[in-house]
Amino acid sequence: MAEARKKITLPYLFKKVADGEPITWLTCYDYPTAYLQEQAGIEMILVGDSLGMTMLGYESTLPVTMDDMIRHSQAVRRGAPTAFVVGDMPYMTYQPSVETAIRNAGRFMAEAGCDAIKLEGGAVMADRIKGIVDSGIPAIGHLGLTPQSVSALGGFRVQGKSAELAKKIVDDAKALEQAGAFMILLEMVPDRLCKIITERAENCIIMSLGSGPDAHGQLLIYHDMFGLYPRFKPKMAKVFGNAGEVILNGLTAYHDEVISRKFPQQENWFGMPDEEYNELVKMLGRIK
Repeated sequence: MAEARKKITLPYLFKKVADGEPITWLTCYDYPTAYLQEQAGIEMILVGDSLGMTMLGYESTLPVTMDDMIRHSQAVRRGAPTAFVVGDMPYMTYQPSVETAIRNAGRFMAEAGCDAIKLEGGAVMADRIKGIVDSGIPAIGHLGLTPQSVSALGGFRVQGKSAELAKKIVDDAKALEQAGAFMILLEMVPDRLCKIITERAENCIIMSLGSGPDAHGQLLIYHDMFGLYPRFKPKMAKVFGNAGEVILNGLTAYHDEVISRKFPQQENWFGMPDEEYNELVKMLGRIK
């Protein structure tokens, strides 16, 4: 039997970077999936506010609440006790003020046992990052395509394609790093921009979501990897197994077998001894 994995910690993640080994990171929102990710050796798990779309069926991440995030984060932590679990701060739980940000970040740590939090935004959010970090909570920044701001960004599209916009992302990354972020996620920025930011990072881990191979590790949305999100299939997601198709075929087969009376068969139900059944019939006869 394989030796039980030790808890993934910040020093472990920084050692991987120092050793030139990429970090594995996936989204996850529930206990059974977290259990499987733990068994597979995934090092980091993001309980993303993407659950608003993938799990709750909203059109965007904006309706997700802190209570939604806490409940799902608790389930993930129970399924993946040694993974480095990151709670994603939902819309308007950190934007209003530093104090709001600290209080909600603290909920992830105290109520769900998270190891860190993530929030979106560049230099304008640096004071939120600093406040959270000064409170003893590890914080992750998120630049590029930031879904909570997708209407302001003009839709789900690559960010930082022009030199001017790319320079802003470079500056934002440095501002977040200087505010104390130990990690920055770059979502849907050009690969060469990601490489520049990774090379310039000091004591900060850079992760890629659709931003090329040169970051310190990769993040994917779990539902995109397995064909489980019906609305769209992003370019950045490789389908590692079409679980959606397998599940749909199984559901259709169940529906058809029930209607055609092929299911259930005798091995799928429970019986009772003849003498007990006969006694029951007698008892019921007396009741009449």
